[in-house]
Amino acid sequence: MENQNLNILDEVNKGATMGMDAITYVSEKVKDGDFKQVLNVEYDKYKNISNRVNELYSNYSSKEPHETNAMNKMMTWYGIQMKTMTDNTTSKLSELLMQGTNMGIIEGRRLLNQNNNIEPAVEHILNDFVTMQEDSVETLKKYL
Repeated sequence: MENQNLNILDEVNKGATMGMDAITYVSEKVKDGDFKQVLNVEYDKYKNISNRVNELYSNYSSKEPHETNAMNKMMTWYGIQMKTMTDNTTSKLSELLMQGTNMGIIEGRRLLNQNNNIEPAVEHILNDFVTMQEDSVETLKKYL
């Protein structure tokens, strides 16, 4: 069971760090002040989840939680650059973030559905992460 909880915390932390990376890369292209503020709030939500994972992680391991590796960071950055080369409107940037967020929601829901006997504290973080991303999609829809 410990390994299951550790794996879930790793996946949540990878998702949170990927969300922070994507927001950082997209923010460089944002011209709309309101949208930039929304992204700052969303970034803080991901950071909060990552901090919570880090606090709980020491209960399961003496190592640090997994984050996105350099290759994934580069691919995220490159994908955003390519997809916004001809269209860097607020709508397009919102769409890109929604696509990534939806992947996180799918993975989070899969983790919830396929793992039995998750420790309550781990399940709480996972639920909060999925709910936060679902709320984020609703917020980003307004900018399409």
